[in-house]
Amino acid sequence: MAEQITKQDFRRVADYVYELPAGTRPHMRVPARVYADDEILEDALGDQSVIQLANTASLPGVVRYTLAMPDIHQGYGFPIGGVAATELPSGIVSPGGIGYDINCGVRLAISNTDIDEVMPHLKRLVDTLFNTVPTGVGKGGEVHLTDRDMEAVLERGAEWAVQKGYGYKADLEHTEEGGAMAAADAGAVSQRARKRGQGQLGTLGSGNHFIEVEVVEQVFDAEVAKAFGLWEGQIALLIHSGSRGLGHQVCTDYVKELQAAVQKYKIHIPDRELVCAPLDSPEGRAYFGAMAAAANYAWANRQCLLHLTRQAFEKALKGLVKDTRLTLLYDVAHNIGKIETHVVEGREVEVCVHRKGATRAFGPGRRELPREFRAVGQPVLIPGDMGTGSWVLVGTQRAMETTFGSTCHGAGRLLSRAAAKREVRGEEVVAELQQKGIVVRGATMKGIAEEAPGAYKDVDRVVNVVHRAGIARKVARLRSVGVIKG
Repeated sequence: MAEQITKQDFRRVADYVYELPAGTRPHMRVPARVYADDEILEDALGDQSVIQLANTASLPGVVRYTLAMPDIHQGYGFPIGGVAATELPSGIVSPGGIGYDINCGVRLAISNTDIDEVMPHLKRLVDTLFNTVPTGVGKGGEVHLTDRDMEAVLERGAEWAVQKGYGYKADLEHTEEGGAMAAADAGAVSQRARKRGQGQLGTLGSGNHFIEVEVVEQVFDAEVAKAFGLWEGQIALLIHSGSRGLGHQVCTDYVKELQAAVQKYKIHIPDRELVCAPLDSPEGRAYFGAMAAAANYAWANRQCLLHLTRQAFEKALKGLVKDTRLTLLYDVAHNIGKIETHVVEGREVEVCVHRKGATRAFGPGRRELPREFRAVGQPVLIPGDMGTGSWVLVGTQRAMETTFGSTCHGAGRLLSRAAAKREVRGEEVVAELQQKGIVVRGATMKGIAEEAPGAYKDVDRVVNVVHRAGIARKVARLRSVGVIKG
């Protein structure tokens, strides 16, 4: 068994930044950095996540250093919370650096409605959301895709959904990548993956996927909050879902297929879960095209979910509140690979940024951002556990300089799903949250138990690390009042 990494192996290179030098473990090409406070670093050392991070630093083409955010925990190949950039053309792309739920992500829709208007009707709203949005393992939806439709979804993403009447053109402008990656190659997606996704568009899924009714509890940056359209007391809805069975199958397919590529290109990897291929190889291009297509499916899925959420909001509250419109603030991806240009050692370099349980956090001025946000930076959405709430942050120039424009993606798990179910029953979670004034609906009580608040790190602590490190800045804190769990 490989020797464990200890806290003494790290050196502190800045406030909230700990670095493993490149020589800490064999084959590390670059250092590995963790954004953390002392307690978070100690927690990370309790599983294999730091070893996984060190292993990512051995991948061919990796530049500068690999990174882990304060929501770090053990994953497949890369740790969840991991970021790595590999230089084009011959740097690698790795499915383990992106994850099984390709483009799992969140979108925040904001209302013109105050919490005081909604609270008398909160149970009605949550029940209507639960009855409108399909939830649960393998659950099918009302969006039925023909083979031609599937091809279009994989190539065009959220734009296909908008064209079919599931939302508005303005939604695309407020979605990362405009809701579609141009690199998508539908032909690289297997028939099995397509079949798994054919009946699941517009469904929430299970696990940690959710829709939450939230209230803007506190604004920390008035100027940016105004640019984002946020104000204290405002009702907002956060939607968290991904590419469903289709994305999972794409990852499964290519983890298997790239085993041969590692041998073919004589790539040394310290962990077989880090299977990969050069970006300029046929195998690397095929995986990247399939991954982008699955990401497009996820954006189409969240677009359909937003449409259903809008319908439920209007159905539940029409005539009871003065305005039932919901506007998309932004949509961000959490598990994705992107070709981006970043400055590395004083030169502009085209790299593939793997973000696995990490959020893009571009600072002001980037042309990729919607015009109205370019002066302040990208909206960054950080969900916490269902008993706490969520955060809206803004990307920074420091993130561009130090983390390839990346930050954390959520609270990060402390307990596995199995451990959470051993510690608490779903009925107990529901009762506890009801005492806090939070209405919860879920597909199963076991699913609610898996997502119990105690299974997660303190999201406020995680956000404090990235805020104080300067890689994302606090804009507003949101508090949960209603939860739909998959």
